[in-house]
Amino acid sequence: MIRAFDHLTLPLLRKLDPEDAHRLAIKGLRSFPMPRAKADSPRLATRAFGLDFPNPIGMAAGFDKNAEVPDALLRLGFGYVEVGSITPLPQPGNPRPRMFRLEEDAGVINRMGFNSEGAEVALRHLNARRGRGGIVGVNLGANKESEDRTGDYVKLIGMFAPVASYFTVNVSSPNTPGLRNLQQASALDDLLARVIDARNRARTEAGAVPLLLKISPDLTLSELDDVVHIARARGVDGMIVSNTTLARPDTLRERGLALEQGGLSGRPLLRLSTRMVAETYVRTEGAFPLIGVGGIDSGGAALMKIRAGASLIQLYSSLVYKGLGLVEAIKTDLLSTLRRTGRESLSEIVGADAAMITAEDWPV
Repeated sequence: MIRAFDHLTLPLLRKLDPEDAHRLAIKGLRSFPMPRAKADSPRLATRAFGLDFPNPIGMAAGFDKNAEVPDALLRLGFGYVEVGSITPLPQPGNPRPRMFRLEEDAGVINRMGFNSEGAEVALRHLNARRGRGGIVGVNLGANKESEDRTGDYVKLIGMFAPVASYFTVNVSSPNTPGLRNLQQASALDDLLARVIDARNRARTEAGAVPLLLKISPDLTLSELDDVVHIARARGVDGMIVSNTTLARPDTLRERGLALEQGGLSGRPLLRLSTRMVAETYVRTEGAFPLIGVGGIDSGGAALMKIRAGASLIQLYSSLVYKGLGLVEAIKTDLLSTLRRTGRESLSEIVGADAAMITAEDWPV
């Protein structure tokens, strides 16, 4: 059913402006629920951050910005869904056009700028699904004009703690001016201290909600040292590696579109983001799990992320090119790998190649 749906819809969506196609996809998921995907094999089950995931494949933040369709996505076979980024107040984001397909590279450039209908709208959607189960993380962002961006994250944690399976503190989007400065050591230490305090204060009402930090792939290794040190010292529950990149690999074929400002995602990000997963994994020394994201468009790419150090993975841009059937295809490939190698779970291979990857030449 999903393959037939992809066959009919992908050619149509690819003819539309990328943002119009995205909005149409959201409307379709709201209006025409797909049949539930088949049950996952227990061998794909993954435990991380104190949560039990039926499979390790998540929908990355950026697709369901306002928490409109998390249950539809879970029905399609995702092991979890991350909604957002959500900002306290509504904001339009950057002027259009602000999303571009690099067709020959299977990549996407976006400079959305945290367009959001605001926290109240997203909270209303998540409150409406309470009791339905499934893991739904909430990706938190700050308003562009906010005078206290750290305060924005603190406020959102208080609002969403009762409905979030986990939080992601997103300080790595390249499309909100100055946001990535929150990854610098002193600012990050203050931010994490305040958001973890807010999370702990909400514990009485909401229980223990894991808190994750999402980082940029464009950090230097010295900056990554600082980020991981602070994350470990402050006791975050995990990290997401990584957001989009401002870099433009020499291998890009769509040279004209590559000049567009914004973050690059999709297949061109695979090598850089995987290297950053491995670099982060060796620095965390098992202190907490990682989610690997960036360029995953096949079972082989998913396996690469896991062997680099990711306990869970996320995807989004690759769905533009391969459709929703990609989720089931990746699960099939991961299961085949487990059977072929005689392993019972993916946890047995997490980080198996991390040391080797960090010894390779830096991806360009």
